[in-house]
Amino acid sequence: MTDREELIELTIRYATAIDSRQYQLLSTVFTADAELDYGEVGRWTGVAEVTEFMDLAHAGAANTMHRMSNQVIAVDGDTATARTYVDALILGPDGSGVNAIGFYDDEAVRTADGWRISKRTFTSVRLTMVGA
Repeated sequence: MTDREELIELTIRYATAIDSRQYQLLSTVFTADAELDYGEVGRWTGVAEVTEFMDLAHAGAANTMHRMSNQVIAVDGDTATARTYVDALILGPDGSGVNAIGFYDDEAVRTADGWRISKRTFTSVRLTMVGA
């Protein structure tokens, strides 16, 4: 795969980890000391902190869908930046929930195990409640 394809796969792996509740996969998305800033949602340092948050935040969800799109990626040697649009739907058992739309700005580094996100900022564009 090209670097671009690997970086796209990284963002898809993130969505898959959450939507399939395989949170251990997040260790293959982020560096151990990653800095994550999701604004009002929270801020974490390290993959362990964000993994714990994602597990707790989605515990009551019946279904989640994180759709990633419109990825703009720039690779410079062993570092890269990426902007990815995200449309996340988090639904409870009754079908009500939250639809969060925005974008991720990522800084990634090439490691011995492949590309990993070392810094992520989420910018919320629209956050709405959805009914059953």
